Amino acid sequence: MKRPLIALVFSFLLILAAYIASAELLASKKAYNYQHPNCADTTKAIAQSDRPLKSNSNIAINGSISIGSDLTVQEVQQLIGLHNKVRSDVGVGPVTWSKKLAIYAQAWANNLASIDCDLRHRPRSGKWKQEYGENLFIGTSGYYGVADAVKFWESEKIYYQGQTLDSSNYHDSGHYTQIIWKNTEQIGCAKAECNGDLIVVCNYNPPGNVLGQKPY
Repeated sequence: MKRPLIALVFSFLLILAAYIASAELLASKKAYNYQHPNCADTTKAIAQSDRPLKSNSNIAINGSISIGSDLTVQEVQQLIGLHNKVRSDVGVGPVTWSKKLAIYAQAWANNLASIDCDLRHRPRSGKWKQEYGENLFIGTSGYYGVADAVKFWESEKIYYQGQTLDSSNYHDSGHYTQIIWKNTEQIGCAKAECNGDLIVVCNYNPPGNVLGQKPY
């Protein structure tokens, strides 16, 4: 009688150990958006002083895209497709890829990865001065991809109810409203890895999240 009981207890312990290991693995996977507390104020100042690009920087060579960052062609197609799907859902026109913006985004992604893997927007002045709209994302590399960044940003739409943006309401939906900003015509994104995490940076021209205005 004792042996069946011992076998039963042993089987239970094996199942418990497997459950704990699974829970720890799930807990190790993380993903974050980041909304700078001064993001809308910054883009408001930029929108007043910056001119949109005069030409389309999207370059097609034998059906492929001149990317400008470390993204693959497939990742670029995913990013463009997801951005335009979110925009079409609210009746806003599509965006195109900008190699110039992608180069700009890659420089900042590399900078973040080289410092402390922490997300922060470009500052208002200095060497890294912000010139465009910007969305940031970080998640466990190998579990999250660039497409997940757009999906996380889109998930903020539950917080936007069509109101004019101001300092009291843009924080919860700022990533989403940047994606659907009607005046934005171009995007350029990049990725970098740091300590097992994937950093995604997307820049937008002209920038959105202008206080006192609505996205569309």
